[in-house]
Amino acid sequence: MPLFLLLAVLTVTVLSVPVLDRLLGRGTGWPLAAVLALLTAAVLARGPDLWDGGPALEASLPWMPALGIGLSLRMDGLAWLFCVLVLGVGALVTAYSARYFPPGRRTGFYVLMSTFALAMTGLVLADDIVLLFVFWELTTICSFYLIGLSGPSASRPAVRTFLLTALGGLALLAAVVLLWVRTGTTRLSTILGDLSWTQDTGFTTAVAVLVIVAVFTKSAQFPFHYWLPDAMAASTPVSAYLHAAAMVKAGVYLAMRFSPAFADTAVWGTTLIVTGLATALLGAALALRSHDLKKLTAYSTVSQLGFLIAVIGVGTTQALIAAAVHTLAHALFKATLFMAVGVVDHQTGTRDLRELGGLRRAMPVTATVSALAALSMAGVPPLLGFVSKENLFEALLHTPGPAWLGPLAAVAAVLAAALTVAYAFRFVYGTFGGARVRHPGPRRPREAGALFLAAPAAAALAGLALGPAAPLLNPMAERAAADATGEQAQAHLALWHGVNPALAMSAAALLLGALVAWGATVRDPASSRLRLPVTGTGVFERVHAGLIALGARTGDPTRSDAPARHLAVPFVLIIVFAAAVAVLGPDYGTPADGTARPLDWMMVALVAVSVLTAVVTRSRLAALALTGVAGFAVALWFLFLGAVDVALTQLLVEILTVVVAVLVLRRLPARFHRARPSRTAATALIAVAAGTAAGLGAYLLTGRREPSAVSTHLLENAPADTGGTNVVNTILVDYRALDTLGELTVLGVAGLIIIAVLHSSGLTANGGPRPTVARTNPVRDADANTVIMRTVARVLIPLLLVWSAYLLLRGHNAPGGGFIGGLVGGSAFALAYLVAPSASVARIRLAYPAFIAAGVVTAVASGLLGLADGSFLRPLHADIPLPWGGHYHFTSALVFDVGVYLAVVGVILTALNQLGLPRAGAAPERTAVPERHDTATGGTR
Repeated sequence: MPLFLLLAVLTVTVLSVPVLDRLLGRGTGWPLAAVLALLTAAVLARGPDLWDGGPALEASLPWMPALGIGLSLRMDGLAWLFCVLVLGVGALVTAYSARYFPPGRRTGFYVLMSTFALAMTGLVLADDIVLLFVFWELTTICSFYLIGLSGPSASRPAVRTFLLTALGGLALLAAVVLLWVRTGTTRLSTILGDLSWTQDTGFTTAVAVLVIVAVFTKSAQFPFHYWLPDAMAASTPVSAYLHAAAMVKAGVYLAMRFSPAFADTAVWGTTLIVTGLATALLGAALALRSHDLKKLTAYSTVSQLGFLIAVIGVGTTQALIAAAVHTLAHALFKATLFMAVGVVDHQTGTRDLRELGGLRRAMPVTATVSALAALSMAGVPPLLGFVSKENLFEALLHTPGPAWLGPLAAVAAVLAAALTVAYAFRFVYGTFGGARVRHPGPRRPREAGALFLAAPAAAALAGLALGPAAPLLNPMAERAAADATGEQAQAHLALWHGVNPALAMSAAALLLGALVAWGATVRDPASSRLRLPVTGTGVFERVHAGLIALGARTGDPTRSDAPARHLAVPFVLIIVFAAAVAVLGPDYGTPADGTARPLDWMMVALVAVSVLTAVVTRSRLAALALTGVAGFAVALWFLFLGAVDVALTQLLVEILTVVVAVLVLRRLPARFHRARPSRTAATALIAVAAGTAAGLGAYLLTGRREPSAVSTHLLENAPADTGGTNVVNTILVDYRALDTLGELTVLGVAGLIIIAVLHSSGLTANGGPRPTVARTNPVRDADANTVIMRTVARVLIPLLLVWSAYLLLRGHNAPGGGFIGGLVGGSAFALAYLVAPSASVARIRLAYPAFIAAGVVTAVASGLLGLADGSFLRPLHADIPLPWGGHYHFTSALVFDVGVYLAVVGVILTALNQLGLPRAGAAPERTAVPERHDTATGGTR
């Protein structure tokens, strides 16, 4: 089937979950399972073409063509295998979920599970390393939320899993960037098809190490193995899908995909073999010690993943054949075991082996299904696990390198396999065999329903059927191994190959495993001598706490509300740099002719006088007004220099800053407190020195060079590139639109923070009695005192709003734009606030958070329009004929500017409404009443 259609169907499935969940509740799993099953069938139908040597199925769409990044997909034999596992096991698990959960809605669960299926499918199909990374991180995010869905007790395991797997994601990102820079392409098949970049040993080793970190964190290899058992806080369907068949297989897939590139790199094979076998042994030993069936199964997953990573490290075609077959076998038996654990837990209320036993009579079908999966995991014929385990033994026995390396790896594999036999026996016998343990729950155990058992039974029977039918898997294994190694492969899968070393190793593992299992039934394995000095979660928490503490100590020097501590550093650095330039720097000579004019010195004097007066005054309001004078002088200076856009922005920001700052000053004392003379002298000295250094630097460096190449390019090409002549605006909404989108988002978040902080701290009081101002004389009467402003505002506010729209529309070709237009529109609302007699009357009852959200959404939507031309945020252009002649040049950058406009207005409304509200707990102002003479007392009342 077309690859994009595959992803499109999965995307529509995700979007349909809320509707299905409203109609079906937990039964949503059935239609989701049907969709995944149909997609599995469609992918299976593609298999014979690939096995017969057909070309890989490819598809590509432009994404970010300027960077050479595309939405490139490719299905070869390796991707086909993992697609079948992701979709097939996903179908079984979602069907299982429809009976695992109690009746009720499960929107979040099914949305995340469907999204995870989409992410994993995209990951294994991605033929662009950037796209692969995006899907890789999406699986991490889905895993985090799925674990966290299980309640407060799962929050910390979710965080630990997320941080650890995100660490691997960062390593993968570094590898992606290195490969991109070195090869000049992001196309994965091109990178792996031309291995000339591997001739640089140092570079190849660095990339290999980064990929190894990504593989190990995702596939739970030592020392990162602990996250997988820790993630068992998630529900059983999550464990069965993410942590048995899908997410952990992402690391296996990545290792197999990059195997041809790093096959000759010593660090790759050595690290994978040693760490994989160590993980296999450690995971098996920890599984044998576990009482919780789910944790036992989780540790067994760690052990089996160790086998897979080790055999991938061997790197031969036979080893990759073994890896492909065992990947399939592992997905079947491990998904079965996890689902069986859920059935036992659901029917008995416990997963503790010490409270289980003898369930074979009460739950015979569950016992049979579990036994089949456990036998396959233990490598017992005639199940598929036996075939895959023999191939693992054969591949490890013939590990390239010194003569002793293969036998040593084989011995370690036999020991791990023996422990596998032991914990597989413990799983089945401890749950279903032996004497019946009196169940502590409120009801007696009984067999689950047929629909509940259908999914685990299907997976177990598939493992049983594929054992004798192993030769049918030869074409699949050959094509997967060929795509993973770049060499032709010959598979000889069968239950019986005669008496050979692999059969002897299997027999030894079964015999030794039986002895260990017998010992485990006599002696409680929890009392064995295996005692680890540390635990993975304990190490993580200590490292995490240490990093947090280090961060706190690093931030201590600047963690203060005192402005002096924040301003001292840049001031001192300016002085130091200025002194260094004066002593060591080049001879700058005198400024270019015409740099300084008398008008400039007038502006300098005006700014200096206003700043000096603001420094010496003790009135906060006067200091604010004088600071505004300095700001207005700078805006006027910009205007004289011809920077109209910058002047308008400066002027509007100054106006609104004064308005908002006055609202804040109402909550502060009217006058500044007195400072110590020594402190005043010290700060004055620093300020004068820093200001002098900065001023001299600006004076001496002005006119030192011609316009830069970038500015020249923009001035010359902006009209042709963007259709606009206002270069400042085109830079903001065309050339650097992504940067502006980020700043816009930060602005919106700042507005939301104002709301959250003021409400959470109790600094605002909503509702309550309407505060009014007491009338004692006409000057203090708010109604009378603002009559002139109200009269002017009736005319000025509509004009300001029209002007703001005009500035918005003309910004692409003349001074204006979304930011300036938003500031003017905000000024209209500020004027409406100022003419009101009280805060309650002034309150502008508009949904200002909605303005912020609408601004960000509009800007993002305009960016999505650019995808029609091949890239996010690429402006679209069209000439629209006008009825009276000529044409209007429309650009989607205008839509982006509308988003900026809305967000700016929303933040201004937020500041006015939130900061302008009376303080919580403040006494309401007295109701205004007219003064009149009291004849009885001779006074007024």
